Amino acid sequence: MGAVPSACPSSHPGGPLPVPPSDPPLYEAVVLRYGELALKGKNRPIFEDALARNVREAFERRGIAARLVKTRGRFMAWPEDRALVPQLSSALARVFGVESVSPAVRGPADVAAVGALAERVARAALEGFAGDGPIPFRVETRRADKSHPLTSAEISARVGAVLLERFPRLAVDLDEPRLTVGIEMRTGESFLFAEKIPGPGGLPLGTSGKVVALLSAGIDSPVAAWLAMKRGCRVVLCHFHGFPFLGEESQDKVRDIARVLGDWQPRTALWLVPLAAVQKAVKLAAPEPYRTLLYRRAMHRIAERVASEERAKAIVTGDNLGQVASQTLENLLVTERAARLPMLRPLVTYDKKETVELARRIGTFEVSIRPAEDCCTLFQPRKPVIHGDLAEAEAAEASVAEYDRLIDDAFARAVVEKPPPR
Repeated sequence: MGAVPSACPSSHPGGPLPVPPSDPPLYEAVVLRYGELALKGKNRPIFEDALARNVREAFERRGIAARLVKTRGRFMAWPEDRALVPQLSSALARVFGVESVSPAVRGPADVAAVGALAERVARAALEGFAGDGPIPFRVETRRADKSHPLTSAEISARVGAVLLERFPRLAVDLDEPRLTVGIEMRTGESFLFAEKIPGPGGLPLGTSGKVVALLSAGIDSPVAAWLAMKRGCRVVLCHFHGFPFLGEESQDKVRDIARVLGDWQPRTALWLVPLAAVQKAVKLAAPEPYRTLLYRRAMHRIAERVASEERAKAIVTGDNLGQVASQTLENLLVTERAARLPMLRPLVTYDKKETVELARRIGTFEVSIRPAEDCCTLFQPRKPVIHGDLAEAEAAEASVAEYDRLIDDAFARAVVEKPPPR
């Protein structure tokens, strides 16, 4: 009945795990799959070791006593208390590098025994289906042990026949099943499950170095920070605020956003940098159309100092291409030339709908849409320059009195916090 797909639909990665009722709990372990790591060749053990460290940290952060066992192409997580399998599954589905997870029960490799165990898995899963109509289903088998006398298709067919005979409501549908019973055959044992919860995928945190992400109180920049995490970067968050000209609402918002991102990346540092004095000086001295670009150049200058302090290697922004006036190619060039570090823009090709959908999935959207003015709204020009010129921007910057001192002062007055995860 086919090979196991990479993932089945779920509301969002790491979301609540609906485990069918069972007393005692049916599931005893969590099967953890990774995707991209398998393509790393001779460097694969480095990435697997990093993933294992992050997985164990996920255990510890949630106070779950469990052991982690590596097998061919998989990790198996075994909680001491079976009742904690749902919480463990949810935690592991928020670990970068994890492709998907499944609450599973272990059995022998004998096909007759697998069929009997599949009955238990299917019975528990069927308790979650209302009504009395037919339920499309399939069985999917993956053989890690190629020495097994039966092929994956033969195992699926035999177990499927057992389930069809045992449960009259089931009807085979290989294309759009509502229930999938998964089987992983390994040397001397099998693992069975009825659900695949997608993880974020990507690379394990820390395998791509450290970056500083500019974090506004809006929708885009938290998503950009999350995408950098997904590529294995440990992300330091940096927010520029307009206090005392503006209230502290934006700082409260970004603290809440940092808590959400802290569910994905433990020990997230948040820098809160006052920019209002720089903005006021720019407003008084520089040509009005260039104000926004000069504000952003100041942010990049300060972010580079934060990166030096944090030993980070790049700056991440939530810039798109053409979404607002400051995001034309010319203006992006003007702003990025203020710093020497690489400028990473994970959202540069996204449209707003795609960014919003991802913000909902990772949990930042509801916080981001709360009303609050941040420094981007302070002293805004009526008609910002659309196609800025680097030489003109640098000349405007040079006209600001004590510009370097103001940058130094903003950095010196920054506050570093580590908001706890939710």
